[in-house]
Amino acid sequence: MTDSTDRSLAAQYEAFPYPARDAREEAKRLVVGSPSHLREVDHWVFGARRPASRPLAALMAGGGSGDGTVMLAQQMAWLGRPGRVTWLDRSASARRVAAARAAARGLDNVAFVEGSILDLPGAAPGPFDYIDCCGVLHHLPDPAAGLAALVSVLAPGGGIGLMVYAPHGRTGVYMLQDALRLLAPVEEAPPARVEIAKRLWKQLPETAWLRKNPWIDDHIRGGDAGLYDLLLNPRDVAFTVPQLAALVAGAGLRIACLVEPLRYDPDTWLADPRLRGRTAGLDPVARAALAEAICGNMGIHIAYCVRATDPVAAPPWEDDAAVPVLRELDGPALAKALRPDGMLPVTWDGLRAAVPVPRLAGAFLARIDGTRPWGEILDGVVTAGASREAALRDRAALVRAMEPLNRLLLAAPP
Repeated sequence: MTDSTDRSLAAQYEAFPYPARDAREEAKRLVVGSPSHLREVDHWVFGARRPASRPLAALMAGGGSGDGTVMLAQQMAWLGRPGRVTWLDRSASARRVAAARAAARGLDNVAFVEGSILDLPGAAPGPFDYIDCCGVLHHLPDPAAGLAALVSVLAPGGGIGLMVYAPHGRTGVYMLQDALRLLAPVEEAPPARVEIAKRLWKQLPETAWLRKNPWIDDHIRGGDAGLYDLLLNPRDVAFTVPQLAALVAGAGLRIACLVEPLRYDPDTWLADPRLRGRTAGLDPVARAALAEAICGNMGIHIAYCVRATDPVAAPPWEDDAAVPVLRELDGPALAKALRPDGMLPVTWDGLRAAVPVPRLAGAFLARIDGTRPWGEILDGVVTAGASREAALRDRAALVRAMEPLNRLLLAAPP
């Protein structure tokens, strides 16, 4: 599965572990994102049905400098969740960075294994309940073989979080990659290629498409590692939604969620009833493909996937014993910030939408703290003056509004 391009990739990530991270920064912040946020994994992969007391075996396949590894391990530690996160990557330089970050946080639930995902199951036999593969498949000689290797160590009932590049939001990137293949051939040493890329960026005319793309800035803010990964990467294949869906299906998986779901709903962007009449006839993949094509700003796709043969595990939103959580949001603060017109403004890479929330949204949000179950929250809203009928109606409406934002989720049961 290796070739000359693959060997160049290996040299790249030894020279420039990606993304650029400093373990001293761990005292100041936790890098949080998708996939592999523990709340998302509980909700989108396991349908908020897998007990929190059950140990979670997670694999970070192509763990790089450790963002996903550190995030998931730290969240498990904070919540007292049993289990272990296994970092797997062939870069010794990346391992040193990731291990230093875990050590800085005192995390003892991380194991480090140097190896390739193409060596699975030998490199890390598993099985793993959850597998993260973020920013890896699009660099492989055969992405399908890489995904198949991951599935080979996936535990029954488990799931995979993927991130791959998407073409439309990366407008300008591939043009400059073409230019740099001429100016800085892949055979040259990585530091020399970086120096040429920096010179080219300074000299680019204003008509260069990447100068007009405000959503891609790794070459500006990501240091030498970010610049190299974006513009000098020897193999970089982007996937449209249909191409990603086909890759996933070929591995015997299905997409359980594209993050964020509302962003992939074309009706979010198309108010015209005649257009909506046509979108209604499209299947889920086609609807997501339409949203991708008309928005033009999706530079990546993030998907949670499960086996195609597994039953759909819809989160039990109507269960009064279920505990709602707000992902990286403070309920009372959000309740106070709601607009009088009942619209919740959201923004994705410069694209704005307004999501309608029900009249009692503030009353519910103010009571969501990640520990209180729905039944207790509902009783509090009713005690404050709402009718039970109105409270039940608005609770369902709030879920319809905020679950597709990937912000209102259900916690794992005890």
